[in-house]
Amino acid sequence: MGVWDLLLVGLVILLGLCGVLLPAMPGSWLVWAAVMWWALKDPQPVAWWVLVGATVLLLVSLGVRWALPPRRLRVNRTNSRMLAYAGAGSVLGFVLVPVLGAIPGFLAGVYLFERLRLGRHADAVAALRTVMRAGGSRILVELFTCQLIAAAWAGAVVWG
Repeated sequence: MGVWDLLLVGLVILLGLCGVLLPAMPGSWLVWAAVMWWALKDPQPVAWWVLVGATVLLLVSLGVRWALPPRRLRVNRTNSRMLAYAGAGSVLGFVLVPVLGAIPGFLAGVYLFERLRLGRHADAVAALRTVMRAGGSRILVELFTCQLIAAAWAGAVVWG
């Protein structure tokens, strides 16, 4: 597989990661489709194992999200900025503390946004709890799954 094809797959994966944070985009399916396209274009054992792992992770993620309460965040300007903070915190946490740092990074991003918006620690913690109960946990599960799939793909491309 050529460099341009790998770059295109990486861009679709990045679009899928951003799509998790946007309400009308199927982010996890875009990430999975990009990995599937890569595996079909580059039929090596490592590519197929990454595809199998991505499929299993996606199915487990769907099961976890269905088990969570079916609440949704209301989409407005404030929540889209909050999701941008949460996504940036999750990616930063994923990079600084590999893999497991994504979860506290997501929570820190939401907390930081609410702290800047509300001004007090107690209000920001209460708002963080409300956001996580209102659907933030579902977004966190989907984003974490997509980050795991993207990291597996990047590792397979670099070391495979």
